[in-house]
Order: sequence, then C-alpha cells, then structure tokens
Amino acid sequence: MTGLSLIRDVQPLPPLAAPPTSVAAPRRPERGSRLYAVDGIRLLAALMVALHHYAGTRRVDRPGNPIWDRPVSDIMPTVFHVASYGWIGVEIFFVISGFVICMSCWGRTPRQFFVSRVIRLYPAYWFAVLFTTGVLVALPGVWERLRWRDVLLNLTMLQSGSGVRNVDGVYWTLWSELRFYLLFLAVVATGLTYRKVVLFCCVWGAAAMLAPVAKLPLLELIANPEGAWYFIAGLALYLMHRFGQDLLLWGILGLSWLMAQRELGLRIDEVERVSSWRGAVLIFTVFLLVMVAVALGRTDRMRWRWLVTAGSLTYPLYLMHYAAGTTVISRLRDELDARVVVGVVLAGFLVLSWLVHRCVERPVARAVKSGLETAFARVRNAG
Repeated sequence: MTGLSLIRDVQPLPPLAAPPTSVAAPRRPERGSRLYAVDGIRLLAALMVALHHYAGTRRVDRPGNPIWDRPVSDIMPTVFHVASYGWIGVEIFFVISGFVICMSCWGRTPRQFFVSRVIRLYPAYWFAVLFTTGVLVALPGVWERLRWRDVLLNLTMLQSGSGVRNVDGVYWTLWSELRFYLLFLAVVATGLTYRKVVLFCCVWGAAAMLAPVAKLPLLELIANPEGAWYFIAGLALYLMHRFGQDLLLWGILGLSWLMAQRELGLRIDEVERVSSWRGAVLIFTVFLLVMVAVALGRTDRMRWRWLVTAGSLTYPLYLMHYAAGTTVISRLRDELDARVVVGVVLAGFLVLSWLVHRCVERPVARAVKSGLETAFARVRNAG
C-alpha cells in the first residue's frame, strides 16, 4: 500500500549468494528507473477491495442489511460473484508492500527509513480519519461513530495495540504493516544485503510457523502469522529483481505460496465465506506470476505515465472508500440502478483520492519531512 520513490544504490552480490552459472547475470535497476507496472497493480488491488466492500461481502448479502437493504446477490448476482473475490486485494497489497519497502530502504539509514514511513503513511491517514468521522456524523444509520477520545487515538495509527476500535474497518491492515516495518527496521539498521534479507525471511518465516502452536501471545503478535508470508514473498521478489533469480529465492517464494494458500483458505472459512478456495488461490497465483514477471524485468517496457497517477490514488482510496462509501451507497440505493450507484461512488472516491494526494499528501508530507529533519539535526548537534 505504499508508493515510495525507488532506491537504486546497489551493493555487490555477497559471495554466499552467488547465483549458479545457469542463471542469468543479476539484474541491476538503472538509476532513475521506475516500476510502472507495480503502480497499476496497486490501483487494481485497491479497486478490487472497494468493489468487494460495496458488493461482495457477507455484510451486503444478508436480508435487511443497512447498506443495500436486501442481499446484493439478489440485486446484481454477476457483480456479487466477481466482487466476492475482491478481498484478495489485501493480500496483494501485503506482497507489494514487502517488495516496495525492501526496494525503497536499500541504502538508507534507520532515520531515513523512519522519516520515509511517517511522511508516506500519516498525511493521508490523518485526513481519512477525520473525513470518515465527519461522514459518519453527518450521515448516521450505517456505522456507529466512535467516541471522540477513540477517534483522537486513531490518529496515532496505534489503536489496535491499545485495544481501541478503528474508525474504519479497513485500518486493520495498517497494524500488520506497522509490525512488518518494526521487524524490518532491525535489518535496515545493520545495512541491507542479499544475505541479511534472506536470513530475515527465513527467521521470520520460522517464527510465523511456530507462533500459532507455541500459543505465546507476544510471539504471535510480533510474528504476525496471518500476514508474514505475503510480506516474505514480496521481499524474495525484490531480491530477484535486484540480484537475479536463484534456487534459494524460488524456494522462499514457493514456500510463501504454499503457506499463503492455507491462509487464504482460513480467511474464507472464518471471515469471508462468500468465495471458493480454488478461485482465491487461482487469483493469487496469477498475481504472483505477474509479480515474477515484474521482478525479472518482463514489464520494463511498460512506461505509461498515467500509471504513476494511478499508483498515487491507491492509498487515499483504500483509506476512505469503506465506511464513508457504504454510507453514501445507503443514501443512493433507491435513487439509481445498483450498478450505477457502485460506479458513481467508485468514481467519486477516485476523484477525491486524487484531490487528497495533491492537496493533502504532498504539502503535508513536505512539511512533516522538513520538521523531522530539523528535529533530527538538532538532536545530532546536541549530542
């Protein structure tokens, strides 16, 4: 869910990780390059999630639901069938996050990593929390508005760690992202290399496998077994992109796929219950194959500038679409055809996301970055 600029400073391939002679020479991202395909995939994933929330969840497919008033599978069965798989966009986000975070952190210091995460995550998030709260106050009846003290705590993005509900249900993914950042910061602090990232993947994967059976809450909290293998897949894909493919990276990616297909099944059984395991695994597998193509340079010729704009819409769209969007749908459902309602709401939030990116994210990120750099400089000089 992140869209940071790329870091292209390349370190030499460690001797331990030298690829077999049968493998092509390691690829090196050229300075100034950008992976346009990743921007497009991110927006597609965000649209999948939004469509799922509007027309493909159990919440919208039960009699008397506050969003559509009657099951969506009765109103638009074809759309419901397609939208029921949109939740996989979250897993896609996690894989892309592992890829992009590793890419953007290469050659950076922990301080630079911290600043980059703050300015990327918080400006749009702060706006989304206040915007969603304002919509729920103005248009009650679908979602319960939190108490103001809980809304204010949401501005920290740490509410899940404090046992406080999210202003918008989609924010649960941010808690997984933050735990990933905290773990990966330990590797960034030592200087990223092929060897260290591979070791990190192996250690984190082992912890994620052991956490559920160990029944240690702290280990499970840190290891994040529900999301770990998606992030690990993204890390392995980036190493393929930076250093070239080898059997070890294919092994990590293959193990990630095997573990992910189980997690997909568990989510279907325990949460979604509107889609099939086979369909979910097929969609996820196709996505991974596309990401392999990206990692191996098969999409490098894709340089459509509009994809950059598409990528910039992803994070604001994800943050704002759910609670506010379904509330708007509840007001429009009797005025327009259901398919038109979904299309209008999606289009409206895409436009709003562009405005938030231009008018909120950019200026606030610049101001926060400047303030943080000044503060860190003061600390360094004082020390």
